[in-house]
Amino acid sequence: MHALFLIFVLVPVAEMWLLITVGNHLGALPTIGLVLLTAVAGAGLLREQGFATLWKGRQKLQGGELPTTEIAEGIISVKHSAPHLGDIPHFNEAFLTSSSRGIIPVIEINNMPIGDNHVGIMTKRLQGAYQVWLNNNLKSL
Repeated sequence: MHALFLIFVLVPVAEMWLLITVGNHLGALPTIGLVLLTAVAGAGLLREQGFATLWKGRQKLQGGELPTTEIAEGIISVKHSAPHLGDIPHFNEAFLTSSSRGIIPVIEINNMPIGDNHVGIMTKRLQGAYQVWLNNNLKSL
């Protein structure tokens, strides 16, 4: 509860206070310029970090390892909505996740094949890693 309070209340209040203070010393236009400059710098850094994560993930895959950290950092695009029918031909692979069933491959949507109409390599690797995690972390009843 305390962490959420800090994140959602105190941090924005501190940001507003800092912007008002800087604005009083520099003026409105220079302050807006600084905000825009930090936004552009942040976007560039985000782009660079994304490419670095992608590169590390590809290296791990080529080495036969599952890039679990890189996956968590965003190497796989996750979409929390129904796909548009026009997007389906562009999918390489797809899967659903479930707390009771694990990782469920999807090879077809609405009679349209996903990728080569077989379970993809990433899905297989994720299924294997999930099974290993289950075996190592869950105790039988």
